[in-house]
Amino acid sequence: MAWRLLRYLGPYWKMVITASVLSLAIALMQLAGPKIIQMAIDNHITKGDYMGIHKLAALYMGVVVLTWILEYSREWVTAYVGQHAMFDLRTAIFSRIQSLSLPYFDRHPVGRIMTRVTNDVAALNEVFAQGFTTLAGDLFLLAAIAGILVYLNWMLALLIFCTAPVLLLAAWWFRRTVRAGYRMVREKLSAMNAYLQENLSGIRTVQAYNRQAANYFQFQELNEGYRRANLKTVFAHAVFLPVVELIAAIGLAVIIWYGGIASLDKSITVGTIVLFIQYCQRFFQPIKDLSDKFNILQTAMASGERIFKLLDEKPDIKVVENPKPFSGLKNEIRFSNVWFAYKNQDWVLKDVSFHVSKGETVAIVGSTGSGKTTITSLLARFYEIQKGSITLDGVDLRELDPHDVRRRMAIVLQDNFLFTGDIASNIRLGSDSISDDQVRQAAEFVNAAPFISHLPNAYHEEVLERGATLSVGQKQLLAFARALAFDPEILILDEATASIDTETEILIQDALEKLLTGRTSIVIAHRLSTIQNADKIIVLHHGRIREVGTHTELLQLEGLYRNLYELQYGRQTEATSPGK
Repeated sequence: MAWRLLRYLGPYWKMVITASVLSLAIALMQLAGPKIIQMAIDNHITKGDYMGIHKLAALYMGVVVLTWILEYSREWVTAYVGQHAMFDLRTAIFSRIQSLSLPYFDRHPVGRIMTRVTNDVAALNEVFAQGFTTLAGDLFLLAAIAGILVYLNWMLALLIFCTAPVLLLAAWWFRRTVRAGYRMVREKLSAMNAYLQENLSGIRTVQAYNRQAANYFQFQELNEGYRRANLKTVFAHAVFLPVVELIAAIGLAVIIWYGGIASLDKSITVGTIVLFIQYCQRFFQPIKDLSDKFNILQTAMASGERIFKLLDEKPDIKVVENPKPFSGLKNEIRFSNVWFAYKNQDWVLKDVSFHVSKGETVAIVGSTGSGKTTITSLLARFYEIQKGSITLDGVDLRELDPHDVRRRMAIVLQDNFLFTGDIASNIRLGSDSISDDQVRQAAEFVNAAPFISHLPNAYHEEVLERGATLSVGQKQLLAFARALAFDPEILILDEATASIDTETEILIQDALEKLLTGRTSIVIAHRLSTIQNADKIIVLHHGRIREVGTHTELLQLEGLYRNLYELQYGRQTEATSPGK
């Protein structure tokens, strides 16, 4: 895990080395300070040499100023490295998310995914900014102080080092407790963010059904779990850090006891005792720093595990190494004995076979849950079929690059998503190839121009999140304009007029006729009035095709389609059906 994190520092290795060198220089300055004080005591203060004291005091101040400059430089370099490494990591995560297939998002709540990009990456910041770059200075300072203490008085140094086993035992306990605690903290935070995101997205429903109190208590439970997880890590810190302070105090007491006795018989100088005290304090400071870095590292490991699990996620839709070229539909789309299930063998489509010729409009009808939308999702290859085949001009869809297929396809859904931005950007959807004139022409073609022209800023009118300030009908008209602007060869309308009022439906009926002309179209509709002119109508029931024919042919069959038609329009069928 640490090695994978280090790879994100690779592009900035020169700055990492610079920060490490600065850390070593800071460690040297920390060693120099106590030595200057020891020299001042033994060589000047005890001998009454005032001039020497002035020089060493000035030297000490120089060391302090130089240390400040070095620390400032290190902080700037490490912050620069950390921010750029986080930028790269966030970019990698977002790129991975964009490449994942829809089944992944079906399995994972949006709030949990957002936690990976925000909170989990933020948890790695200190590792990138502090953990790796200052480690060299801390380790060097520990080794240098240990060597100097042994050189000055090996017996006194040995007494201080006797506290090390207790410190190692405390560090071992701290490591186990903190790592488990931080893993739980990240899990609880992820669950809380997922619930929060879901509630904010459905705030209209929450308020409409007075669910505030119930949701409040459910959020309280998640929040309480997050608090308890944090308290476990707080407990570990509350135990470990005082233990380090206690060991440092014991070491200081040993120096005063042993050094005081040794100074009475002149075997050790007062300056050396002061030097030991200051070095002892500096000896335990890197240990505390290393424990903090270990704490940071454990936090990073918990977040890193989740981040790398996401980065290692493979798309469910696999693109073959050498996909066959697809320059556009020339003959037909064909479903041959297709079986599909979202989960295990709970089949949504069962042995479905049909074809759509180029330029043909095929409508799919059926009751809710019959598999209509699933067919369009499989054609766009959002999901992979389990049995059978889907071919475009005789080439299996799995042998084509999904991006090539989707580039020649437009999908208009019942609930179309609008992004924050303006009207024009939502129609062109970030495509530089669509000009302002094409945006306006598309809007006029689908009769969206009248309502757009009445907006204060027309095509530059701001669109809030999910198009909150627009009506359902207006959002649908923009979706039609978007589809037309991309001029697709294959057009999929998934209940695209289901949420449109009668007046708006009249506005787009003529636009739909022009939009469908010359395009290979698959139309899913509950309103049978919108598909009566389709070249072919497929009736689905419980995942199987039950009837196929034109509107007139299906009415004459007096089967499922006729029943659906009569449910919508009553017994007037008897007066309008052929032969009646």
